[in-house]
Amino acid sequence: MKVFLFGTLRYPDLLNLVAGEELLQTPAQLPGWRVSGVKGHLFPILVPDPDGAAEGVTITPSKGALARLVHYEDAFGYVPAEVTTLIDGVAETALIFGADHQPFTPEGDWSLDHWIAEAGLRTLIFASEVMSYIGRFSGEALQFRRPLIEGRAESRVRAASMPPPLLGWDQRGDKVNVTAQVSDHAGYFLAETINLTHPRFDGTQSDEITREVFVAADAAIVLPYDPQRDRILLVEQFRMGPWRRGATYPWMLEPVAGRIDPGESPEDCMRREAKEEAGITLRELIEIGAGYPTPGNSSEHFHIACGLCDLPDGAEGLHGAAEEHEDIRTHILSYDAAMDLLSRGEANNIPLVLALVWLSRERSRLRASG
Repeated sequence: MKVFLFGTLRYPDLLNLVAGEELLQTPAQLPGWRVSGVKGHLFPILVPDPDGAAEGVTITPSKGALARLVHYEDAFGYVPAEVTTLIDGVAETALIFGADHQPFTPEGDWSLDHWIAEAGLRTLIFASEVMSYIGRFSGEALQFRRPLIEGRAESRVRAASMPPPLLGWDQRGDKVNVTAQVSDHAGYFLAETINLTHPRFDGTQSDEITREVFVAADAAIVLPYDPQRDRILLVEQFRMGPWRRGATYPWMLEPVAGRIDPGESPEDCMRREAKEEAGITLRELIEIGAGYPTPGNSSEHFHIACGLCDLPDGAEGLHGAAEEHEDIRTHILSYDAAMDLLSRGEANNIPLVLALVWLSRERSRLRASG
């Protein structure tokens, strides 16, 4: 059975990775449809067009390759259906993957070359993890994990763009030799056990070592600050980490924070989370810094900023996304009250500590210009 492809799987590197074999792509059309871009997204969809024909290709996968394609499309909730395509003007039956309900809004044309430039590398990393779950997750279990897999892939792309260090060793990570890698847990988060050797400062290669690592998507963190009223906003919510450690009071005061969605910039995430968690709009973002909170055992990476905004009386409240089971209370504090959190140790969230220390240095400048 042939398969008709009209979108991202026409990218040969992606198709071969997913199928597990090289597949010949034959130009084909799907009458009655056209390929459209999607508002707010990089991937395409099919929309009805009685007078048109969607341009695409057909492939003829082996039984094993077809099973791999089914698994990959399952991550998006797509299922195969039979359609009639045209190949050199001759009608041919083929399978096409799609959803029963299309929730996306068509917008403009779609270009495979543009998609490859913008999302090709991220999607190859994403697809590698998805394909590693064959026989382990499917259906809703796989679809639940998809956004997290996409976030981790985006983080890898972002990490690969870092410049060479001016002080530290410029030895590249691709000199690390991985001898074994196992995903011990793959739920909302991913935990892996990895055996590896790495270059040593004396020029030799280390003995094989075993390390466990927590793999997470990047997070964006923003401290809302009103320079006119000299106020900051903090969110408070129950946190698993302090509770599991045995904290008597596991509700934590924090800046606004959230995981960066696939295709989203850290700044866009900060603005989105400020609305979702605190009901406020940020006017301007000023970078504080970025880095790893626990580099010894986690890939987690924080992007931290100060967000200038208005914090009038009565802006406190209860917030949070119900579908994410968030229960968030906001607090608006004077600058002096926020500094008191530092002096008495109640500011025990390290990004909050960093942001408050930064604010203590920059406050006069922000108030003079804000």
